[in-house]
Amino acid sequence: MGMLKNDQGILLVVSGPAGVGKGTLCRELMAQAGDLEYSVSVTTRAPRPKEQEGREYYFRSREEFERMIEGRELLEWAEFCGNYYGTPLFHVQKVLAEGRTILLEIDIQGAKQVKQVFPQGVFIFIAPPSFETLSERLHKRGTEPEEVIQKRLKTAEGELRQIQAYDYIVENDRIDLAVEKLRSIIIAEGCRVKNNLIV
Repeated sequence: MGMLKNDQGILLVVSGPAGVGKGTLCRELMAQAGDLEYSVSVTTRAPRPKEQEGREYYFRSREEFERMIEGRELLEWAEFCGNYYGTPLFHVQKVLAEGRTILLEIDIQGAKQVKQVFPQGVFIFIAPPSFETLSERLHKRGTEPEEVIQKRLKTAEGELRQIQAYDYIVENDRIDLAVEKLRSIIIAEGCRVKNNLIV
């Protein structure tokens, strides 16, 4: 028998309700895992100062984006404040072909779209310790009026009932423990037989 060769990259999809701390966990995970690539989105909005093509976003015209939609070149997409945003398939495929793990931080609806196109991805639901904790976190952010917070909480109630569609659940109670669980999931997925070849 020869040696194991892991040449199959992993698409790691991290999602959860607004205010659960997805961004914080993903930033910490990226800082600790040097071989992890962050998924770069494509957008129709204009670049901001110091933003670079392929680093913050892939910048495309509205016509180009719509051609990408028609050509099924996006894992998921949405329109927000008059601009399109989406996850380009070409970037994900490139990273996976190199045998590396790519991290996609996205909302629940986006994760649903991704699963339809790329069901072999690894889907992780970030959950709050309790609904009360989620409410506290949204209020502490101080970035939104009360009516928006209440709308987010109502949305979160429905989102928390969709956990069964995911492969893993990670409770974000303590950041260090939650990140350790995320790293353990990456290690476990890298050891799956389907992700390894015998050469």
